[in-house]
Amino acid sequence: DRYASAGVLLPTVSDVPRTDYAAIEDYFVNFLKLKPQGTILDSHVTIGQNWCQDVGIYEFAMGATGKKVTGRYSFVYVFEGGEWKINHHHSSILPEGIVAAEPISEKEVRGLFNLWNDALATKDPKKVAERYSQAGVLLPTVSDVPRTDYPGIVDYFTNFLKLEPQGEIESGNIIVGTNWAQDAGIYEFTMGTNGAKVKGRYTFIYVFEDGEWKISQHHSSVMPEGTKPQAITEGEVKDLFQLWNSALATEDPDAVAKRYASKAVLLPTVSDVPRTDYDLIKDYFVSFLQKKPQGEILESNVTIGHNWCQDVGIYEFTMGTTGDKVKGRYSFVYVWEDDQWKISHHHSSVMPEAILGPAPKPVTTKKVEVKAPAVVAAEEEDTVLA
Repeated sequence: DRYASAGVLLPTVSDVPRTDYAAIEDYFVNFLKLKPQGTILDSHVTIGQNWCQDVGIYEFAMGATGKKVTGRYSFVYVFEGGEWKINHHHSSILPEGIVAAEPISEKEVRGLFNLWNDALATKDPKKVAERYSQAGVLLPTVSDVPRTDYPGIVDYFTNFLKLEPQGEIESGNIIVGTNWAQDAGIYEFTMGTNGAKVKGRYTFIYVFEDGEWKISQHHSSVMPEGTKPQAITEGEVKDLFQLWNSALATEDPDAVAKRYASKAVLLPTVSDVPRTDYDLIKDYFVSFLQKKPQGEILESNVTIGHNWCQDVGIYEFTMGTTGDKVKGRYSFVYVWEDDQWKISHHHSSVMPEAILGPAPKPVTTKKVEVKAPAVVAAEEEDTVLA
């Protein structure tokens, strides 16, 4: 209603000239959602015959967001229907605040990853950190600490580069904006020190800063489904013993040692030496397998956890060379490693009472049956008759 019958509005954030009541109303339907309130900062007035002009700079405070926006304005008023109305309103953003867009293609966005990957190849954490913008934020794969400045980013890569990582993008989605771009997807690293391959999810947000594209935000995380527990039943846990027992039957110490995990610890029955690596475990079974042992579980207690399980109890070995039977206590802790269950810890010991003498047996409470009075009376009558 503040605009004249032939009013024209050239609005701040729309390319469409609004030349009638309905179009002007349509613009303000959205603009008013921001709850704007304006203040004139600089004004220049011209007065004519039944018209006047006010041009300058104004600032709006948006009640919905608290944001302040400064712009240029031109109001031309005419005297119409006994009051002053807006015949023309032209509003524009301050031109020096307009930033020209730096063109970049999706292919070029993907190429920015290669610049970062090449920096990794230098093994220089400072070279890698220089790929990040002044206000860059790194949320790294294997650290809980957000890295929000140059020293923090350097610190993270000081350790990570010791693995000699090289990355490859497997799949990604790219978005290009005005002087920013985003590349998000799945990448895989090959660690030069050990050949291990690690897959993860990534988000790179790039900004154009100081004449080049830099990483404004980098979020890297493990594949979440890789942390799901490997399903196993109690019966299957017990069957893992048979895999180890079958390896004993081969009489090959290498086959037995391969049933143990990469960081396994074996506390064997007849050796005081903890066996903490492949060679030591194999060494123990070189001697033990000469007796041609075969085991049988007599009593088992199973616990199942997240990608680990435990089987503890009593087993008995029959020595094929002599026919002797030897009973012992066992603890097997299994872990899911390299897509199979391996022995992470194996503790085997002789039955202690054979050496130390009998121990007091656990006291068990006998369950007392409580009978109804009528039943007791009937039993007493039967006793008398007998």
